[in-house]
Amino acid sequence: MYQNTMRGACSRPKPEALTVGTSAKRRSLGEIMSTSGTLPVVAEELLKKVKQVYQELSQLTDDLLLALKFVFGPAALHALELVDCRSVTLIQSPSGRSLYQVEGSSGQIYYCLSFCLYCSCPAFMYSVLRRNDNIMCKHILAVYLCQAMGVSHQLKVSDKQLTNFLLAKDKEPGASPH
Repeated sequence: MYQNTMRGACSRPKPEALTVGTSAKRRSLGEIMSTSGTLPVVAEELLKKVKQVYQELSQLTDDLLLALKFVFGPAALHALELVDCRSVTLIQSPSGRSLYQVEGSSGQIYYCLSFCLYCSCPAFMYSVLRRNDNIMCKHILAVYLCQAMGVSHQLKVSDKQLTNFLLAKDKEPGASPH
């Protein structure tokens, strides 16, 4: 995926797709980055470059990998591992609502809203919101990388099922509400 940096790290094959959801409508990565104002300009430009290079080469260059590490710190390597493992799922309902489900490296499921930079993981709450040490957690970065690279899979669910995903608490790692 990105010059075999994580070769053999995962064995879960998952189908590929790409779209970005909001409560109003689905938008492309470029639309989100140009209109949201939520990502710093350097991060936006880097993710645009990731998209461009991945479309041209079907892999990321060493320079891009170093830039990701520089901008996003240790979260970059962990996020790339999640991308390589196909751990990101776009969950969509008929009403047009959507969210991303990311299976963390421990098997725990986290829910991300990329259009407002939110993740349900403890690292987001502590490191991003409380301490302001990072601009995003590895799960949100994995979502952005999947959007840029076009490598997430989709799950279509009913509106009630989407609500159940959002309300799910204290589930076993890897469990999905139905």
